Amino acid sequence: MIGVQKRRTVATIVSVALWLAAGGAWAAGDQGRTISTPAAVLPVRARVEPVNRALEDRLDNLLPGLMREAGLDMWLVINREYAEDPVYFSLVPEPVHAARRTTMLVFYDRGVEAGVERLTVNRYPFQSLYESAWQGGDLDEQWRGLAEVIAARKPRRIGINVSREWPVADGLTAGLEDRLREVISPKLAERLVSAEELVVRWLETRTAIELESYPHIVSLARGVISEAFSEKVITPGVTTTDDVAWYIAQRYADLGLPIWFNPYVNLQRSGGECQADSPFCGAGGVIERGDVLHTDVGICYLRLCTDTQEMGYVLKLGETGAPAGLVAALAVGNLWQDLLTAEFEAGRTGNEILEATLAAARAEGIVQSTYSHPIGFFGHAPGPTIGMWDNQGPTPGRGDWALHPSTAYAIEGNVKAAVPEWAGQLVQIKLEQSAVFDGETVKYLAGRQIHWHLVR
Repeated sequence: MIGVQKRRTVATIVSVALWLAAGGAWAAGDQGRTISTPAAVLPVRARVEPVNRALEDRLDNLLPGLMREAGLDMWLVINREYAEDPVYFSLVPEPVHAARRTTMLVFYDRGVEAGVERLTVNRYPFQSLYESAWQGGDLDEQWRGLAEVIAARKPRRIGINVSREWPVADGLTAGLEDRLREVISPKLAERLVSAEELVVRWLETRTAIELESYPHIVSLARGVISEAFSEKVITPGVTTTDDVAWYIAQRYADLGLPIWFNPYVNLQRSGGECQADSPFCGAGGVIERGDVLHTDVGICYLRLCTDTQEMGYVLKLGETGAPAGLVAALAVGNLWQDLLTAEFEAGRTGNEILEATLAAARAEGIVQSTYSHPIGFFGHAPGPTIGMWDNQGPTPGRGDWALHPSTAYAIEGNVKAAVPEWAGQLVQIKLEQSAVFDGETVKYLAGRQIHWHLVR
């Protein structure tokens, strides 16, 4: 369901699940609709305009406020080809392939009325989004040009991308930092500070323009899963889990959608082993009727990434739907999602949200594990970590980051539930759906899985 949901007991969830197994239907508001064949994907050339339009909006309307929030009146992003700063590609327009030679970006806040000045000190210009502050010469002249730009503006606090905690904010190499400190005055060198707060806030914040396209992007990811977990791809007794994983990878490649990790597929079946204390249940092999399937996939499109996990079931002969016990187990997974998203509150840290979620799950009698994370320009994006699969306690540093409005998350974790049709054996339901926190509620970007994908 969109937004924060009321908590429901496991008994109620199971009752609803049994009703579903008997032929009931979810309300449209639950966004549980079947995701079918992916919609149109823009040709590569046509992607340039929407990406650059979104970037210009971010630079004009988002960056100034974030710089002031972080207390920086200058921000330097300096990198070289083959060693690009992680934040670099989120700041420059398409088409771009590398920080050619040495690329220097300078952002200087001239005040609320004048706004943030955007300059480049490099050989290659960036269209109209940046003003060129250097006309060319050798590398020594380029560094002197940067020093002159900085000195002329007399910044009080100069942010540079160095960080012990956040890899995305640690993109300034040691060699480039040494060179920077050599070319500026000792007085200005004393004003260099970490820009990690600005980098994280820049990368984690989603704009209104981005949220117009994000649901479509997530739908593309979910649509391929729907295809893969169907008789179109799977022939029971023949197709393997690896076959399905490679189908997913190839399908995305055919659509021109880059994957940021190789998809994988695993199965569980009656007679297998799944212990309450096992981190993950499932194995590879030939897919048979009666198997439970799981996949984890992630794509990036228009610079926004997804991270999705869903479940499938291979019907036995004569079956028209998943067994009631599996339907009930998936519904418990949805309840766990509700418990987690109900704890999202601006200002709370990831560790606080995790602690509250674990307590709520215990009260409901749910065997679960929570390990959710932000998404955006990266599949594993910066922002508040809400548990780790191998650590259900506080995560120092990243878990202490506070939740902000207009940020997106992979609502990720798993539950285990006994399946009567499997003689009480546990099944692990592993779910991950993309959602946005608007400051008040959590909204799924393209629905969430509340029905089993069925292979007929």
